[in-house]
Amino acid sequence: MAEPKNKYDRQLRIWGEQGQAALEKASICLLNCGPTGSDTLKNLVLGGIGSITVVDGSKVEESDLGNNFMVDVKSVGQSKAKCVCSFLQELNDAVKAKFVEEFPEDLIDRNPSFFKQFTLVIATQLQEKSMLKLDKICRDANTMLVIARSYGLTGFVRISLKEHDVIESKPDHFLDVLRLNNPWPELKQFSETIDLNVTDPVVHKHTPYVVILVKMAEEWAKTHSGCLPSTREEKKEFKDLLKAKMLASDEDNYKEAIEASFKVSTPRGISSNLRQIISDSLVEVDSTSPDFWILVAALKEFIENEGDGEPPLEGSIPDMTSLTEYYISLQKIYQAKAEADFLAIEQRVRSILKRIGRDPSSISKTTIKNFCRNARKLTVCRYRLIEDEFNSPNLSEFQKYFTDEDYSTAVGFYILLRAVDRFATVYNRFPGMFDGSWSYREMDEDISRLKTIGVGLLSDLGCNGSYLSEDLINEMCRYGGAELHTVAAFIGGIAAQEVIKLITKQFVPMCGTFIFNGIDQKSQLLTL
Repeated sequence: MAEPKNKYDRQLRIWGEQGQAALEKASICLLNCGPTGSDTLKNLVLGGIGSITVVDGSKVEESDLGNNFMVDVKSVGQSKAKCVCSFLQELNDAVKAKFVEEFPEDLIDRNPSFFKQFTLVIATQLQEKSMLKLDKICRDANTMLVIARSYGLTGFVRISLKEHDVIESKPDHFLDVLRLNNPWPELKQFSETIDLNVTDPVVHKHTPYVVILVKMAEEWAKTHSGCLPSTREEKKEFKDLLKAKMLASDEDNYKEAIEASFKVSTPRGISSNLRQIISDSLVEVDSTSPDFWILVAALKEFIENEGDGEPPLEGSIPDMTSLTEYYISLQKIYQAKAEADFLAIEQRVRSILKRIGRDPSSISKTTIKNFCRNARKLTVCRYRLIEDEFNSPNLSEFQKYFTDEDYSTAVGFYILLRAVDRFATVYNRFPGMFDGSWSYREMDEDISRLKTIGVGLLSDLGCNGSYLSEDLINEMCRYGGAELHTVAAFIGGIAAQEVIKLITKQFVPMCGTFIFNGIDQKSQLLTL
C-alpha cells in the first residue's frame, strides 16, 4: 500500500497534514446510495476519509444500471448499500466501510440516536418531512449535516449545523499586512539606517520598497500634521514624490513602491468582520467554551492591549527587489514581531484557561501559532434550522430573487423542489412519474396539481404565486423524479467539497442553499 504522503501528495499541498489527519479521523454516514450519494462518497473515499457507513434499504434494480456506475448487472436484486460499499472499498482499502440495509426514513423515525456516532451525515434524496426531522436530530447530537439532492436537471446542496468556526479560511485574494501605515519601533529603526539619497546606483535600485514607503510616509506625515495620504489628490501627490526619488527608469524597487503605495493609506486597526467576531457574546468564555472562542477571547485582549488596536502580525513578507542583506534583515524583523505577538497571545490563552478552570496547556502551541497567523481571516458561519428557513424565510430576499432575472429560475427550482415532495405525500409518487404508459391528459393533470401546490406554498409564505414560471412547472413534471447521472455527479462533487471544508475546518463553506440550474448551466446560492 502506498505511503499516505505519496498517496495523497496533491491534496496535502492544499489542506496540509493537519487537514488530512482530520479527514482520516472522520466518520461519515451516507443516507441513500443512489447516484448522488454514491458520487459524493466516492470523492471522499478517494480523498482518504476515515470511515463510511452506507444506509439504504433498497435492492439494485435494472434502472440503476443506467445512472449509478457503482453497480453492475451482477448486482441486480442485491442490497444496494452492500454493492456500493464494496465498490467504494475497492477504490481505497485504507477506508473502513460498512453498510446498514435499512431505509433512512425508517431509521430516522425509529433510532435517532444512531446518528450521534458520526462526525458528519450526508443525506441524499430525502423528502422534506424526513429531512426536517434529521436536521433536528443532528443539531441535538452536534453532528454536522450536509443535504444533497438531484432531480432531473436541477439539484441542491444545503449545510446545516449550529456554528462552524474557520481559522484557515484561505481567501483567494487577501492583502499581506506589512504595517506600512503603522510601523513598530524595530521596523522604524531599521528603516532609519538606510539612506534613500544614497549615490551608489546599485544600492539605490535595491533598497526594498518596504523601507522606501516607511521613510516616505514618515516624511509625508511630518508636513501633514501627522496624517498619511487619504484623499485621491493626496495619494496621487504621494506617488509623484516616489517617482521623483527615482534615479533611473529601470528601478524596479521604486516601481514596486509606487504600486504598493496604497498600503500606506490603508486604515489602521481591524476589519469589520473581525470586530464582529471579537464582539460576539461567546467571547465571554467559561469551562465549556470551545477552544476557538477561548482563542478569540485571548485575541480580543491582545488587540485591546499589546496589539494597540491591531491583530498579531503574520510574520511573512512578499518577494521584492532588494539587496540580500536588506531582505534577510527585514525577514528577521517581521518574524521577530510575529513571534513576540504569538508569545503575548499564548500567555493570554494560558491565563484564560487557568481562570475558567481548565488545564492551561490544553490548547497546543501549534494551534495558537496557527491561529495567530490567520487571525485576520477568521470566519464564523451560523446556519438556520431548515424548518425555520422553510416556515419564515427572508421575504425581502425571496422577492428580490424572484424579480431578478439571474436568480428567478434558481428560486423557482427551490420552491418546486419542495412542491414535488408535497405532491409525493399526497399522491404517493412524484409528478410525471407513471407506471407503464401515460397520456398527455395525465401529464396535464400533474402539471395542474403541481402548480396548485407551488402557488399554495408561495401564498403561505406571503409571496405572489404568479412568480412561478409555467415552463419550470412543466419541466419538473417532465423529469418524473429522475436522478440523472451527470447532474448527480455534479451535485455529488459540490457536496463532497463542502464536506471536506467542514471536516478540515479550512476554506469557508457555503452559507445558504446551493441551487444547480441545468437548463441554463448556472449555479447560484440563495440566502433565505
